Amino acid sequence: MTGITSYGAYIPKYRLSAEVIAQVWGKRGGKDERSVANYDEDSLTMAVEAGADCLVPGNRDGLTGLYFASTTSPYREKQCASIVAAALDLPASLATIDIANSLRAGTNALRTAVDSVKSGGSALVIASDSRLGFPQTSQELAFGDAAAALVVGNSGVIAEIEDSFTVSDDITDVWRKDDDEFVRSWEDRWVIMYGYDRNIRAAVSGLLKKTSSKPGDFAKVVMYGPDARSHDAAAKALGFAATQLQDPLFGKVGNSGAAHALLLLCAALEQAKPGERILVASYGDGADAFSFRITDEIARARKPLGVHGNLAARRPLTSYGKFLTFHKQLDQPEELMRVFPAATVMWRSRKWALRGHASKCRKCGTVAFPIQRVCFNCRSKDDFEEVRLTDKKGKVFTFSIDNLAGTPDPPVTQTVLESEEGSARVYCLMTDCEASDVKVGMPVEFTFRRFHELGGFVNYYWKCRPVRG
Repeated sequence: MTGITSYGAYIPKYRLSAEVIAQVWGKRGGKDERSVANYDEDSLTMAVEAGADCLVPGNRDGLTGLYFASTTSPYREKQCASIVAAALDLPASLATIDIANSLRAGTNALRTAVDSVKSGGSALVIASDSRLGFPQTSQELAFGDAAAALVVGNSGVIAEIEDSFTVSDDITDVWRKDDDEFVRSWEDRWVIMYGYDRNIRAAVSGLLKKTSSKPGDFAKVVMYGPDARSHDAAAKALGFAATQLQDPLFGKVGNSGAAHALLLLCAALEQAKPGERILVASYGDGADAFSFRITDEIARARKPLGVHGNLAARRPLTSYGKFLTFHKQLDQPEELMRVFPAATVMWRSRKWALRGHASKCRKCGTVAFPIQRVCFNCRSKDDFEEVRLTDKKGKVFTFSIDNLAGTPDPPVTQTVLESEEGSARVYCLMTDCEASDVKVGMPVEFTFRRFHELGGFVNYYWKCRPVRG
């Protein structure tokens, strides 16, 4: 039996509030809020968050593949899946693959993973997107930032894949070239009628016919849509009742691009019951449709923070200017000091900077971060094992508030946290917080973020944030 064995999701903490939406878009807004990636987040950091939420403790070593799907990867000629794998501390023997250039990239990755694990092993599929629309347009309002992750395997399956159906269609509806910052789109009626509606109907109808199923056979229907109106119209035309439709989250998150169909699938799995069937359909240069059957394992599966937990961990973004700043649409203050990264230094420090490893002395048990060759407690040399800190919680040991550091979201909170792993102390910046809320002893957790972008490449590092949930 091949199918989904675990799932996870990530939605950034910040939301563009209904008040700001009403101020900027007026009556055109008509929605509650949309998710907004923080200034130090992108599709890669969100993928790490979703992957960490998905991974069951102890199952990292069993993975044989990682598929990263996105239309907004930070690199064009550098594999992002390998960075995600390093940040998640996955084994080096893992097959890492990037899948991009289509809104259907998420389900393309899922299909590829299913095919690969039928011969053994298991694969982690992560879809993540943070797309930009032209400022103050309906696209900018409709988009949302999010990521979703699934592990596909042959044992402990919670959702068995029954069958799938795909259609491919070369249509110019939405697109973006290498040098385009914003998503381009043809006229809405053309995009919906000849792109989305025609292809999504063809894929779903093909799946129903292939599996000898009727619309009423599915407890939940997970369907990508560019907007609520088009989504509901396509579902109605296919014969699905409103009660069958999984909430498309347009008023809470927005359209999360390549991640959207998998994000909705994660939300459906959070409430699924044994024996139920779920239909999943996504769109982009054609369409994919999948049929899943929920197994008895769903009742015993680990419950991640998931979609609903992430939705609850929210903070309103109170100005459109800050939204533009987070998306780098406004000029930033000149940094007081520029530290240029070096590829050689990044390579030498990859075990602690990317994987989050500390050294644990084999003689006295002292844990140190970054990795230290000489134990500062017993002075033993090169006698340590590496331990992972980034999946452990911690608490604020001490902190300071820096009002002068150049940042899109001042002030900067600098912390020394004490990890629950051997009480190791780690200096790091805190994010997703209000400086006034920070206190000594405050529970925190690690989060993988963009540190800076200089010298033509992005430097990622670990920060901390208040514990979600």
